[in-house]
Amino acid sequence: MKQKKLIGLKNLLLGTAAVVAVGFLAAGDANATNGYFAHGYSVKNKGLAGAGVALPLDALAASVNPAGMTEVGQRLDLGVSLFSPRRSYDVKGTPTNPADVPGCSPTNPFACPFGLIPGKEDSDSEYFLIPSFGYNHMLTDHSAIGISVYGNGGMNTDYDAATFNYVNPQLPQDPTGVDLMQLFIAPTYAHKFAGKHSFGITPIIAVQFFEAKGTEAFGGFSSDPKSLSDNGHDTSFGYGARIGYLGQLTDKFSIGASYQTEIEMDEFDDYAGLFAEQGDFDIPQNFTVGFAFKPIPSVRFAFDWQRIYYSDIKSINNPLLPNLVTPISGAQLGDNKGAGFGWDDMDVFKFGLEWERSEQWTYRFGYSYSDDQPIPDSEVMFNILAPGVIEQHVTFGFTRTFANNNELDFAFMYAFKNDVKGDNPLDPPNDFGTGQTIELEMDQWEVSLGYSWVF
Repeated sequence: MKQKKLIGLKNLLLGTAAVVAVGFLAAGDANATNGYFAHGYSVKNKGLAGAGVALPLDALAASVNPAGMTEVGQRLDLGVSLFSPRRSYDVKGTPTNPADVPGCSPTNPFACPFGLIPGKEDSDSEYFLIPSFGYNHMLTDHSAIGISVYGNGGMNTDYDAATFNYVNPQLPQDPTGVDLMQLFIAPTYAHKFAGKHSFGITPIIAVQFFEAKGTEAFGGFSSDPKSLSDNGHDTSFGYGARIGYLGQLTDKFSIGASYQTEIEMDEFDDYAGLFAEQGDFDIPQNFTVGFAFKPIPSVRFAFDWQRIYYSDIKSINNPLLPNLVTPISGAQLGDNKGAGFGWDDMDVFKFGLEWERSEQWTYRFGYSYSDDQPIPDSEVMFNILAPGVIEQHVTFGFTRTFANNNELDFAFMYAFKNDVKGDNPLDPPNDFGTGQTIELEMDQWEVSLGYSWVF
C-alpha cells in the first residue's frame, strides 16, 4: 500500500510538472524586470521583491539558493502570475534622405543612413500568464531532494509598425518584434551539516524559444539574410548548474550565497543571421549573496545582492557600432563580432520585510533597485526590440495559513516607469540632416496567486 501511494505521488508530481511546463509554452513571452531576469520566482519570493538567498520560504527556494531546500520541509507549491509590461519607443527627428548621402547605394548599405518613421509606438501583447511549480521531499531531518520549474522571458515586443522597414518601402510593411522565453527544470539535492550549514546543488535543464519579426531591413548587414527574420519560433536546449550555501549563524542571523554557471545553449539556427556567433544565445552566469535578520520572533528582514553578467554573452553584449556598419569579415550580423544589444552587466539590490502578524496571516513588503539598467544610450536602436530598462520595483504580498497548514499566497509588484534616450546611431546628426533620437520606455505590474500543500 505504501509503495502504491509513493507511485501515485510520483505520478502526480510528474504530471503537475508537465502541466506547468506546457503552461510556459502556452503563456510564453514576457517576464522582464531586471534586464530579462525575473525579479522573483515563487509567489512568496515575489512579495519580498525577490530577496531570499538567506530566507528560504517554499519549494521554489532552489531558484535562488539550492541550499535552502533543507529548511522548507516537505511541500508542493504551485503559482501563477498575471504579468503586464508596457513598453514603447518614440522617434523624433526627420530621417536623412539616402539620396543626399554620397556613396549610398543598394550595393553599399554601410554608407547609407538608416532612418525610422518619426512618432511613438506602443507594444501590443500586454498580458501574460506565467506559471511556477516546486516540490520538496525531506529524505532525513538534514537532507532534501526537490524539483523546481520556473522561467525567464521579457525580450518580447509586438509593434504594429514596420519599425525598421521604412528604409526600404519594397520590404513587407508588417509588424515588428521579438519573442523570447526561457524555461528551467531544476532538480535539487541539499544537505545540512552540524545543524547550521546547508549546501545544495541544482543541475539545470534549460529550454529557449525565440522568434523575430520585421528585421528584414538588416539583410544587407547580415552574414545569413535568410536566417534573420520571420522564421517562426526556434527552439534551443542547454544545461548548467546552480550551487548554494546557507548558514544559520545565530538564532537571529543567517547568510546565503549562490552561483549559477553560464548555461550553454544550442544555437538558434533559424536566426543564425541575427544573433552573434551564428545564432548563439547562452544564458549568462550570475551570483547572489545576502543575509536574513530576525530582530523579534514575528519579523524577518532579508537583503540580497545579485549580479548578472550579460557582458559574457556576445549576442547580448556586442555593441551596434562599429560592428554593423563596418564591411569587414566577422562584423556582420550573425558573425562572432556581429552586432548585439550592447547590454552591460547589472547589479540588483533587493530588500524584503516579512511580518508574521498571527498564525493565520503573514505579510511581506519588498523593494529592489538597480544601480543602472543594462542598456546604454548608445544602444537604443536595436533595443527597440528589447527595451529592458526597469530599475526599481516595489512589492507586497501575504500568506493565509489554514488549519491543515496549507497556504494561500498573494503578491503584487509594480516596476516604476523608466526610460533611456539616445541618438539613432545609424542616423545621427550629420552634414545631410538633423538626425534622429530614440527614447525607450517601460513600466510593469504583476499580480501572483499561489497555493501550497504542506505534508
